[in-house]
Amino acid sequence: MSLAAPKLDDRHFQDIVDEAKKRIPYYIKEWTDHNVSDPGVTMIELFAWMTDMILYRLNRVPDRHYVKFMEMLGISLKEAVPARAFVTFWLSAPQEMPVSIPAGTEVASTQTETERSIIFTTDEDFIVAPPRLTAVLSHRYEDDDEEREYVSFEARRVERGLENVAAFSDRPQEGDALYFGFANDISDHILGFELECDPSGGAGIDPSLPPYIWESSTGSLDDPWQPCQLDDGEDTTRGLNVSGRVRLHLPEMGKARVDAHNLYWVRLRLRYENEFINGMRPYRNTPRLNQVNVSSWGGSTHASHAQVIRQEPLGESDGSPGQTFNLQVTPVLRREEHEHLLVYENGQAVPWTEVPDFSQSGPEDRHYTLDSNSGELRFGPAVRQPDGDMRRYGRIPPRGARLVFRSYRSGGGLEGNVQAGVLNTLKTAIPDIS
Repeated sequence: MSLAAPKLDDRHFQDIVDEAKKRIPYYIKEWTDHNVSDPGVTMIELFAWMTDMILYRLNRVPDRHYVKFMEMLGISLKEAVPARAFVTFWLSAPQEMPVSIPAGTEVASTQTETERSIIFTTDEDFIVAPPRLTAVLSHRYEDDDEEREYVSFEARRVERGLENVAAFSDRPQEGDALYFGFANDISDHILGFELECDPSGGAGIDPSLPPYIWESSTGSLDDPWQPCQLDDGEDTTRGLNVSGRVRLHLPEMGKARVDAHNLYWVRLRLRYENEFINGMRPYRNTPRLNQVNVSSWGGSTHASHAQVIRQEPLGESDGSPGQTFNLQVTPVLRREEHEHLLVYENGQAVPWTEVPDFSQSGPEDRHYTLDSNSGELRFGPAVRQPDGDMRRYGRIPPRGARLVFRSYRSGGGLEGNVQAGVLNTLKTAIPDIS
């Protein structure tokens, strides 16, 4: 079933007749007979019938005709808007030095025999930094204390396996937490914990439904903690009962002050009873950790549905006003500061400026317009004035000058509305990124 075509004018024959009759008293007060037998009303009905036929045809004009009509009035379509996605990059193995993922890195969907790949590019630089673990704290009840207190452990000793860390109270209570403080900002990182667990602790739970949650600090007073996303199948510790690995996708983080330490925190908190999922059971005794090693496995950054085209040659100027050239890949996304035309004059690349129109352009202004949808690049015209002189609106590249568009991005539209997991191919080679 096809969708109903929208109507530009929904009036019909009788609506037009009624509207015309209402206007009669304003123009001809002497005309008092508005019945269908009146010759004047007959003429109104004739013109209403003709107008109705025109409206019928107008409502069936194709969309592309509307676009052309608007272009004749100087109104153009808005440029395409690219879809944005949060793309995760994985390291082949944790690295001791930071790994940079530069802006403009291309990722794509899998190309098939019938479908071309859909390309996204990262919007900004992202650095996967090794985490610098500085503090390890346990917030718990000690013996018969009525209030929780922070118990501190030496971070280096914990990493070397020289501490036996009781994660929670001896008899774990809801709200107990184990804190890991980091000196550097590891927002949007994939954080991996290699945990060596003491098998004598952690009894009483269902290992497939551990009663804890991983959270990170936000730096906000209103909402200081937010949950971390656990990577699928990446908690192999069976509720801190056996040695294994936990990998977390961290959100945007902020510093928080915990027990006089102002750091970026990731904590393991025991859920409150009202947060329990069906089947969860509390710990009877606290799990214990013999060793903890923390590393970065990658990170996530924003990418836009855009393909970057660099140094595209457009041809040579013939020196005439109003020349047009076309970019090869469309639609063209809104230009950024470094995306512009270069005109090679006397062997030198001279940047030109894009303008919406030439109404304010003088004869020596290096201006051009670019239609985002068609990719048509146009130089200013020369218009004859009433006194017979020719006025140029914008400078014209000299004859033989080579034209090169430095860079532009093409994308946007419905094609970029892809599902999660579709972007799975790295098109830009980066060392240590698998």
